[in-house]
Amino acid sequence: MVTMEPIAVGEHILVGVEVKLPKTTLLSISTSKGYIMCGALDVGLLNETLSDRGIIAARAVGVRTLPQLLAAPLESVTIEAGRLGVVPGMTGAEALLLML
Repeated sequence: MVTMEPIAVGEHILVGVEVKLPKTTLLSISTSKGYIMCGALDVGLLNETLSDRGIIAARAVGVRTLPQLLAAPLESVTIEAGRLGVVPGMTGAEALLLML
């Protein structure tokens, strides 16, 4: 099952997506520029193989809900996200505000 829901971050409304798969759930919250995602995101692939796309994204591990994704410290970020000031250790919500 796929669920989309509005997610408030500061005064902004973003798009949260939850995809329930067998034995796992994929989570993402996106802005018009970039997104944060659960541990399924392959930051290395985005930085290396897909570097020409300039993808702004960050990954948090060990999260199971969209609120957890907002609150969790980021484990890794793409090069392009880093250029916006997104760094590992900041919360998902902090990163999303920089991606607006």
